[in-house]
Amino acid sequence: MDLAYVCEWERWPKSTHCPSVPLACAWSCRNLIAFTTDLRNDDQDLTRMIHILDTEHPWDVHSVNSQHSEAITCLEWDQSGSRLLSADADGQIKCWSMADHLANSWESSVGSLVEGDPIVALSWLHNGVKLALHVEKSGASSFGEKFSRVKFSPSLTLFGGKPMEGWIAVTVSGLVTVSLLKPSGQVLTSTESLCRLRGRVALADIAFTGGGNIVVATADGSSASPVQFYKVCVSVVSEKCRIDTEILPSLFMRCTTDLNRKDKFPAITHLKFLARDMSEQVLLCASSQTSSIVECWSLRKEGLPVNNVFQQISPVVGDKQPMILKWRILSATNDLDRVSAVALPKLPISLTNTDLKVASDTQFYPGLGLALAFHDGSVHIVHRLSLQSMAVFYSSAAPRSADEPAIKRPRTTGPAVHFKAMQLSWTSLALVGIDSHGKLSMLRISPSMGHALDVSLALRHLLFLLEYCMVTGYDWWDTLLHVQPGMVQGLVERLHEEYTRQNAALQQVLSTRILAMKASLCKLSPCTVARVCDYHAKLFLVAVSSTLKSLLRPHFLNTPDKSPGDRLTEVCAKITDADIDKVMINLKTEEFVLDMNTLQALQQLLQWVGDFVLYLLASLPNQGSPLRPGHSFLRDGPSLGLLRELMVVIRIWGLLKPSCLPVYTATSDTQDSMSLLFRLLTKLWICCRDEGPSSEPDEALVDECCLLPSQLLVPSLDWLPVSDGLASRLQPKQPLRLQFGSAPTLPAGPPDGLARVPGQPRIDHLRRLHLGAYPTEECKTCTRCGCVTMLRSPNKTTAVKQWEQRWIKNCLCGGLWRRVPLSYP
Repeated sequence: MDLAYVCEWERWPKSTHCPSVPLACAWSCRNLIAFTTDLRNDDQDLTRMIHILDTEHPWDVHSVNSQHSEAITCLEWDQSGSRLLSADADGQIKCWSMADHLANSWESSVGSLVEGDPIVALSWLHNGVKLALHVEKSGASSFGEKFSRVKFSPSLTLFGGKPMEGWIAVTVSGLVTVSLLKPSGQVLTSTESLCRLRGRVALADIAFTGGGNIVVATADGSSASPVQFYKVCVSVVSEKCRIDTEILPSLFMRCTTDLNRKDKFPAITHLKFLARDMSEQVLLCASSQTSSIVECWSLRKEGLPVNNVFQQISPVVGDKQPMILKWRILSATNDLDRVSAVALPKLPISLTNTDLKVASDTQFYPGLGLALAFHDGSVHIVHRLSLQSMAVFYSSAAPRSADEPAIKRPRTTGPAVHFKAMQLSWTSLALVGIDSHGKLSMLRISPSMGHALDVSLALRHLLFLLEYCMVTGYDWWDTLLHVQPGMVQGLVERLHEEYTRQNAALQQVLSTRILAMKASLCKLSPCTVARVCDYHAKLFLVAVSSTLKSLLRPHFLNTPDKSPGDRLTEVCAKITDADIDKVMINLKTEEFVLDMNTLQALQQLLQWVGDFVLYLLASLPNQGSPLRPGHSFLRDGPSLGLLRELMVVIRIWGLLKPSCLPVYTATSDTQDSMSLLFRLLTKLWICCRDEGPSSEPDEALVDECCLLPSQLLVPSLDWLPVSDGLASRLQPKQPLRLQFGSAPTLPAGPPDGLARVPGQPRIDHLRRLHLGAYPTEECKTCTRCGCVTMLRSPNKTTAVKQWEQRWIKNCLCGGLWRRVPLSYP
C-alpha cells in the first residue's frame, strides 16, 4: 500500500475550509468522490459544503453550498454513480443530480424531511441487481462463469417488476423513513418507528436481503447495551407508502462479556454491515479514549435442541427440527490503537467456508480486505472475516509537489494526522481518506497485499478486475493505478483474447467498452500511446457507421427481414469489385433517399470519413512505423470494410446532394477522387479481410499510395488532445502533492506529430466542427479521453440531434463530461 497523491486546500485569507464534524465521504462506481467540509467566515458562521471531484482530475473540485442548516451526517451514491444523497443533523435529506450531465455541475431538486431528528444512517433502496464474483473461476473462459447474476429481489417493485427508486434513512430517535420517487417526479414519504419502545440510536446501518426486505442495525453507543436488528418491509398501498417492522435477534459485543475487558471499551464507535447486500455479517468496533477492539459477527440458522421427553413422544426427523436465528462471533482483534475510520469493500465476492482462511502467500482475492484507520495516522488492511492484518500504511512519507522535482525533504514532526473518513474504490484497489486537516489522500492498494507476485499472476489479478468493470460498466480508473508501462502490451493482448472467447451477442454488447479500455491502457506506456488515437478513431467510426445506417429506411413497409443497412453490409462483403459505381448498382438506391437538409447537416461527419480514408491510404507506405497513428487500421479488415460501406453510401448521397460530398483538394479537375480512394481501399481490404488468407499489400498498391500526396492534399487529422489527467503520470513511490482549484503543470509527453502547435485551430471532436484557435463557445471535455465538444448544439436538424443525443450523458469512450473554460488547453 502506497500513496498516489494528496490534494489539499489553499489557505484563504478571509475564509478557511475545515473538516466537518462528523465528516462524510462517498465513492461512486464512476470514480467520483464526494466529501464534506465546513466553510468558516470572519463571523465564525459555518457553511456546509459538499465537494465532488473526479479521481483523474482531483484539483477540479466542484463545491456546492448544500443549504443544509446542520452538519451533514451521511453521503450516499446510487447504484449508477450519477446521483448523490446527503442527510444532516436536522433530519433533512437532499438528492443531488448532474446538471446537463456534467460531473462538475450539480443541483438538488427533490428531497425529504424528518424535522429536528438527525439522520444517522442512509441508503438508496436496492434495485435487485447483484453480480457475484467467482474468484475460484478466474481462469474460466466464459464471463458467465466468472460473474454470475444472483437472484435478488428489489426493495420495492412497480407494475411489471420494475424496481422503484427511493431511499431509506434511520433517525437518532429510532424512526425509519422511506421516500419513493414516483415516475411522475413526485416523492412519496412515510415514517414509522422501528419498534414500540423507542430509544436513542447513536449508530445505525442498513442492509438488504435477497427476498426484498431491509435489515436495520442500531446501537445506542454504549457497549453495555445490545446491538439491535430489525427487519423492514416497504410496500405501496392505495398510493401510500407503508412500512412494516419486525424485531430480529440482537447481540452483545464479546468484549463486554469478558470480565477482564468489561469496562475497558465503554463505547461502540463503528457499526457496519460487511456489505449492503449482506445482512448476515456485521462489523462492530468498541473504543476507549486510547484503544479499540473490532469484532466480526455472523447470523446463522441453528437447530433448537429438543428435550428427550418430547423426542420420545414425537421424534424430530430431518427438516422438521425447529430452527432459530442466532448471532455467532466469527473473529475478534486484540487491543488496537483507537480506530478513527472504517472502509468496507464493495466487490460482491461469493464467500465460502474456505474464505475464513487468510489468503496464502501466492494468492489474494481483491475485495476480501477492509480498511481500518487509526489515530496514530496508520491504515491497516485486514481480512474482512478473520480480521488478520494483511497490509499496513504509515502516513509519514511526505508527498512531492507536482511542480517540483522529487527531492529529499525534511520530515516534519508534530501530532499525527489521521483519516476521519475513508472509502474503498469499487475494485478495492484504491483507498481515499479525508484527514483531520481536510486534506484528501489517494492510496494504492496492491492486489497482492504486499505478497511477492510474479508478472503473470499480477496480470491475472488486474485482468480479472478489468473484465469485471467491462461486464458491470463501472469505471476502471483505480485499476489503472497498478498497471506499469511494461504490463500494458500483455494486458491488452490477454484482454482481447478473453473477449474473443465470449459468444457473439456478448461481444457485440461489449465491443465499444473494450475499445475504450484498451485505449486507456495504451495511454500508460510511451510505446503504445499512438495506438490510443487508433482506438478512439475506431470508436468514432463505429458510431458514425451505426448512425448513418440507422437513417436508412426501406422503400416499402412490407420488406424482407433485412434492413437496408444489413443489405448494404452483405452486398459490400460479397462484391469485391474495386469500381464504386459497380458496387452501387447492386443496391436499391431508393432506400438511400434522405431529406436534403439532413444530408447537408451530416456533411462534417461524411468529410471525416473521406479524410480518414485518404489519410490511411497515404500512410500505407510508412506502415513499418507502429508509432504512427492509424497503423493498426492497415491490417484491420472489419474496420476497412466499414469504411468501404460508408464510401458507397456517401457516393449515393452525393448524387442527391453534391454539396454533402467530402471536399478534396486535387491537382487535376478531371480526377474522380472518390473512385480513386475506393479502388485503393478495396485492394487494401482484400489483403486482410476475414474470408481469405491475410496477405501483404502488393507493390503496385504501395506505389499508387505513394503517388496520393501528389494527386490529393492529404489532411492533417486532429487527433484527441493529450489528456491532462493523472493516471499516466503517477509513478510508484513518488506521490504528487496537488491543490484544490489549481491545475498542476504536469509533464506531457505526446509522440511526435500529436502535440498541438500553439495557435492551431481547435476542433469539436464529436461534431467535427472547427472552433478556431480561441473558441468563443462554451465547451465540455471527457474526464477520461480528453474529447472536446461544444456544450450547446449549433444545429437543430433531427439527424444531428440524433447524433448528439448518443453522447449527451457520456463520451464515446464512456467517460463523464465536465465543463471547461473557454480557454481550454
